[in-house]
Amino acid sequence: MASLLIVEDEADLRDGLAYFLAEQGHSVRATASGAEALGMVRIEPPDLVILDLMLPDLSGTEVCRQIREEPRTADLPIVILTARGSERDRLDGLELGADDYVVKPFSLRELSLRIRAILRASRPPKGEFVAGPIRLADEGHRVLVNGKPLTLSPLEFRVLRLLLERKGRVVEREEFFERVWGDETEVSERAIDTLVRRLRLRLGDASSRIETIRGVGYRILED
Repeated sequence: MASLLIVEDEADLRDGLAYFLAEQGHSVRATASGAEALGMVRIEPPDLVILDLMLPDLSGTEVCRQIREEPRTADLPIVILTARGSERDRLDGLELGADDYVVKPFSLRELSLRIRAILRASRPPKGEFVAGPIRLADEGHRVLVNGKPLTLSPLEFRVLRLLLERKGRVVEREEFFERVWGDETEVSERAIDTLVRRLRLRLGDASSRIETIRGVGYRILED
């Protein structure tokens, strides 16, 4: 299965999650401290982080930001846990670079399914894809734009990979839902638009390669 890191200051929830996920076959570490979590991630990155936003020292927002800024952990999947569940809050979580956003209280089975979907989506068959100045390699999760390395979050990487894999063809919204998040995860259409907007900002001048097909989806242009 996978190695998981739980960052949650509520002891009963943290212990319950750790027990449940260990019973599912995962290797689980847990902490109540954002600072300690960053140290653990830097020493031995897990396959996925489950991150509460309200922590006693560093906020979950800051933990997420620092994980994304480190090249070694920039593509580490992160699931945010929070009591705030509006669509705006969910979109803000995606803007942070989170892969999913689970609202408390939640079902342990639901969380397990979401973790499985994220891990499956983050481990596609290895390949290499090119469109004009954009080059993506699954090996090492590397992206180059005009020969210069570009750091993307795991979700941004999967969006770009899907567009490159389907180069010249329209990727409809349903396929984004299935391939980027996994079919067990419920997300809104606005989440796709948020991710593509963020990806365009990362790509700079190369963003003109991504074409919006209004009401249908997106396409990356052929060379």
